[in-house]
This record gives sequence, C-alpha cells and structure tokens, in this order.
Amino acid sequence: MPRPRLLAVLCATALLGGLVTGSAAAGDDPSTLSLTTDLDQILADPRLAGAGTGVVVREVDTGKVLYRRGGGDRLQPASNAKLLTSAAALEVLGPDHRFTTSVLADSSLRGKVLNGDLYLRGTGDPTTLAADYDALAQRVAGTGVQVVTGRVVADDSAFDPVRLGPSWAWDDEPFYYSAQVGALTVAPDTDYDAGTVIVRVRPAAAGQRPLVELTPPTSVITIDNRANTGAPGSASTIAVQRQHGTNTVLVTGSAPANGSASAHFSTVDDPARYAADVFRAALLRHGVRVLDPRIGAGVTPPHFAELAAHRSMPLSELLVPFMKLSNNGHAEILVKAMGKAVHGKGTWEDGIRAMAPELAALGVPAAAHRLVDGSGLSRMDMVTADQLTALLAAARTRPWYPLWHHSLPVAGKADRLVGGTLRNRLRGTPAEGKVRAKTGSLTGVSALSGYVTGSDGRDLVFAVVTNNTLSGTKDLEDRIAVRLAAHPGPAARAATPESPAEADPWTECSWRKAC
Repeated sequence: MPRPRLLAVLCATALLGGLVTGSAAAGDDPSTLSLTTDLDQILADPRLAGAGTGVVVREVDTGKVLYRRGGGDRLQPASNAKLLTSAAALEVLGPDHRFTTSVLADSSLRGKVLNGDLYLRGTGDPTTLAADYDALAQRVAGTGVQVVTGRVVADDSAFDPVRLGPSWAWDDEPFYYSAQVGALTVAPDTDYDAGTVIVRVRPAAAGQRPLVELTPPTSVITIDNRANTGAPGSASTIAVQRQHGTNTVLVTGSAPANGSASAHFSTVDDPARYAADVFRAALLRHGVRVLDPRIGAGVTPPHFAELAAHRSMPLSELLVPFMKLSNNGHAEILVKAMGKAVHGKGTWEDGIRAMAPELAALGVPAAAHRLVDGSGLSRMDMVTADQLTALLAAARTRPWYPLWHHSLPVAGKADRLVGGTLRNRLRGTPAEGKVRAKTGSLTGVSALSGYVTGSDGRDLVFAVVTNNTLSGTKDLEDRIAVRLAAHPGPAARAATPESPAEADPWTECSWRKAC
C-alpha cells in the first residue's frame, strides 16, 4: 500500500488532472448541469464585474469537478491562507506540539537571595495568560527565592526580532488582528489574542473623565485619557487607539454617565517586554523582590538552570480558537515555530520554506502559489481556488484530518467555539450545520473554502475567492453554499440566507481584518 504522504500526492495529482476549462464538463448529468446553471446565475452578479473570481467545486470521493470558474487564477486568499498554515503545522510540528515558557537563573542562590538576573524565556506560546505568569512566579517563590539582585530579562530569541509581517499595513498596527509576533508574549483573554491588552473604559459622573483599566495590568502601557463622560442616555463615542511607534494608548470620545463599561483591544509594542512586566508584578505578589526595576532583553546564558516552566496546550487544542476565531497571531507564530523546528531559525522566510514540501505533498506546489505570512494579512499572498480544493481533498488522507476538520467553523452554529466566524451566517438554510469552512476577509477580498454535505449525504469540497470588489460579496458565498447543500437534488431557489445577527465586536471580522 502507498505511504500516507504518497497517497496524498496521488490524490492531489488525480484531482488536478481532472480539471476542466469551462463551468462544467461536457456530458455531465442533469444535476451537475443544473448546478452549473445556478452557480453561473449567482456569479453573474454585477458586483463581480471587473473583479477576480475563483470558484471550484469537487466531489470528494471521485475527485470529479462539478464546477470551475477561474480555478487557476492566483488570488489573494485573506484568511483562507490559514488552511495552508494549519495543515503544514500539523505536518511539521505535529498535533502534540507544545510551547514552553521557562524561568531560568544562575545557580548562585545564597539563602533567600539570587545574585544576578532572572531570565524569562519563551518559544512562541500564544496562549500564555497573566494567570500562567502568576503560576510561574509562585513556583519561583517556592524555590526559596525572596530577592533577585538583578533584573527580569525577557528572552524571545527563539524568533527573529521582526515583529510585523511582509507588506502589513502600518495603519493596522494598533488593532488586535495585527498584533506584533514574538516568542514571548501575553494573551489577555481565553481567545488567546496574544500581544494585546484589553482597555476597559468605565463612565464616571457626567462631565468627568471616565475610568480606564487595563487587563492584564501592565506598566508598559501609558494611557492618554482625553475622553469625557456625557449626560445619561447620550451616545457612546469612545475610541481607543495605540499611537504609532509607541505604547501610548489614546482614549477619546464620550461615554454616557449611566452606561456600562466598554472593552477595547489594543496591540502592545514589544510583547516580550510586556510579558516580563506582567511576570515581574507576579513575582512581587508572591514575595519575590526584584531590586533592579529595569526590564532587560537578552539571550539566556547556556549554563543557567530552570527554576520553573509552563507548557502550553497541544496544537490539537490550539487549532480550535485558531481556526474557529481566525486568529492571525496564532498563524504567524506557527510559521516561525516551523522555521525554528526545521531550519533552526524562527523567521517568516524559514517558516515558509519549511511549509513548502508539506504543502506540495498536499496538492499545493511551491512554484504555483505564494505565501509570505501565515494569516493572509499580507497583500503579497496568492493562492488559486484549484489549490485550495486540492488541499481540502488531500487533507482527508492524513491522520490529523479529524482534528483539522473539527477546527473549521460550522455554518449557523451560535456557539463561538463551534460556529466561529460562520456562527451568524446561513442560519435557517439547508446549509446550516452542513458547511464547515474557513472564511476570509480583507478590503476588496472575500473567501470561503471548505466542505459541504449535499442532500444525498455525500461531501463536496469547494472554494470561493473574490478579489478587487468594491462592495461585500459574502451573500454570494452564502448563496453558493446553500445551493451546494441542495446538490444533487433540485435547486433550493427559495432558500436564502438569514440576515446576519448583530456583529459581535470581539470576534467578527472588521472591514480590514483577515479572518
């Protein structure tokens, strides 16, 4: 029997060999011709005039192409790039991969005094919470240390110092979907939005400044509070934005006096320093005084001993918040971790190089696509709908497929960690619960690629990618998904997607986010 990797290659090759040049192949059965007519009608929408469109639908079991338009056109995938990144990470790192955050020091402990510096070393864990740093501090205190004569030194040398990806927009830097990428960081929540802090703005009495709090508390952020508390019942216009190139967060606008607190994410400049600051505060809470208030940066000397360590959840568990909620930072950390694991360097370039042979084995040859980051936030990324569907089909041959399939958002399911970025789409349609797919959004870019169960119980793989549009096209994606869920039966012409529920500001795609 062929090995699993060879089987994936043969599967992908067979699929690519079955491509057709029109919307459907000559001699197709009536159900396929009906599908072609209906998808052609959907894609005749005037919003797609002048846009780039790639749509491919295939039967999973046979590899037969049911529909193809622009399947070979290279397009920006937005967060559909995460399909490639996650699959490659499962191949390179494995489902059991964990990140380790360590506290290390020279062994020169005399009584309760540790002479020298205390090093906090990371390997990329995006899930480390303030509570985890608190637990590390407690373990350090448990060794008997009460005084550190030196500094807390942040060691994020597992990755290179380039914290923003190629061609990422400078004006996205303050926003959580464009957080800086590092080997040592803090997540303020259990969505694991690493490298960000939550800024809570609580109204005071009318005419006074509102109260501003940070989660987790940190001294690396400076709040410039220029906001006011308005009259009861007035509109809330609070805005929170980190100033370019600084850790000063500007709070402006007005909050109604009788209103509730609002929460806003802000990215943090230098996430390693942020992590060391949170850890240093935890040490003090546990009775360990660090005499030098400065936070250092450096590489842990080789002779230092480990005092405490924290291991992350395995990649198999991280996949759920990563893919369901389309976390850009997780994708980028995985790329750099792959580079470190394969080539000894935690860089985007080496990570992409590590991904290349694994993706080629899954039907995405290196010479036919381009990735420069892992999340799809870069405008330099280019993938075809053919490649996306080849990957989706080939993934089914891999042992990690059940984990990966489970991580994809499920259409219309309200639970955030089930429906993810599809939880407010396709409710009340034949596609509800039958579509597992990855969304993608950038200005002018939209994508939806994944699996759909047809009316006969058979699975299809599909990819819909549009570029250079001047208005939203997600309703067209939803109409296509509804039609595929009805295949091979009669077209579900009367079934139209339910209007999406009110956007959840914590997890829904903003107009610029790659998700």
